[in-house]
Amino acid sequence: MGTTLFLAAGGVTEITQQFGLNLSHFIAQVLSFSLVAFLLHRFAYRPILQVLEERKQRIAEGLANAEKIKAELARTEAARQEVMQLANQKANQMIAEARAAAARVQELETQKAIATSEQILAKAREAAAMDHARMMTELKHEIGRLVVETTAQVTGKILTPQDQQRLIEETAKQLAA
Repeated sequence: MGTTLFLAAGGVTEITQQFGLNLSHFIAQVLSFSLVAFLLHRFAYRPILQVLEERKQRIAEGLANAEKIKAELARTEAARQEVMQLANQKANQMIAEARAAAARVQELETQKAIATSEQILAKAREAAAMDHARMMTELKHEIGRLVVETTAQVTGKILTPQDQQRLIEETAKQLAA
């Protein structure tokens, strides 16, 4: 075993000399590399990983907030649709009520116009009846006067006022019947 170790140790020295490896420089470089790697890991790599983790958390929070906002927006949209539907129903109801009110007003105005026209017709009939009665009275007087004049001319006699009155009354009775 001692010879193998020696051969191995001699072999290492021989190899190191053949490649131009200086063991003290190699150990110094390994220590320097290890120290730089440790310092980079501690002061550069860890903070970068921490910043990336914080950024990852902020992105996750942003996505969660975006989902919350999206859900809130959907609820708001549903509420808006409900309010719009309710407003449309109210508007339709108000339109129907306005149409019904307009129909009632039209019916009432029609009834008023019919009542007014009936009153006008009644007054016209009453006025026509009064004119007819007045004209009949005038006609009776005129016929009575004509009968008296005709009778006076036919008989050749002057009638007394009593005779004239009696003839007028008889003529009026005959015309009335």
